[in-house]
Amino acid sequence: MSKTRTALVTGSSSGIGLATAGVLAQRGYQIMLHGLEDAELGGLIARKLADEHGVRTDYCQADLSGTRQVERLYRSCVEQFGAVDILVNNAGIQFTAATAEFPPEKWDLILAVNLSAAFHASRLALPAMQRAGWGRIINIASVHGLVASANKSAYCAAKHGLVGLTKVMALEHAADGITANAICPGWTDTPLLNQQFENYAKEHGVSFDEAKLGLIHTKTPYPSLIAPQAIGELAAYLCSDAAAGITGAALPIDGAWTAH
Repeated sequence: MSKTRTALVTGSSSGIGLATAGVLAQRGYQIMLHGLEDAELGGLIARKLADEHGVRTDYCQADLSGTRQVERLYRSCVEQFGAVDILVNNAGIQFTAATAEFPPEKWDLILAVNLSAAFHASRLALPAMQRAGWGRIINIASVHGLVASANKSAYCAAKHGLVGLTKVMALEHAADGITANAICPGWTDTPLLNQQFENYAKEHGVSFDEAKLGLIHTKTPYPSLIAPQAIGELAAYLCSDAAAGITGAALPIDGAWTAH
């Protein structure tokens, strides 16, 4: 890299986002972390990452369900680091219920955080990426951006929308040195799944660990959860010069879920 580039990773205080931030920091990128934790706790997470990898980091607390908060997060990154060269739209939330019983407020919130926030962050980042002649937008979608599951109407709608948004941005900016790709994880070892595992354990009278394997096998032959680190490694590859020709892709890392 001719200059030290900066990555803004949303939802990066834990799970896939933190693992991705860690991999990118290991590669030498400056990192703007984001979460819902207060500034003190978020700052501790950022300093730990900086100490581990010898890069500049910062943290910004923001509720991405509101457009102004997305704008504040973007401005904070530019003020601290001068640019957003890499945007990883990872922040996401989940709620499950049958479509006819799905609370409207939950639908609105999931669409706002899982889809609209990625749109707003991307529209803010793209003009500067165009001027620089280089940029990477990586949307952490889901296997549910490619296939559906019952009781996940809002999540599937948002993630399918995120894949569609990715393709549009790729078409619009293929000649600008900017790539846009979606990573589509399957069962991943994050706290987001714990409630589903607990529910399965209660329904089937099995242990939490047995529930993990049982639920995994309802969708995929791969017998393990995907490590968040693996998703970070794929994101890092997409940031490399070797991946300059990969754009508009929806890349499953799903243990053959979508091979059915």
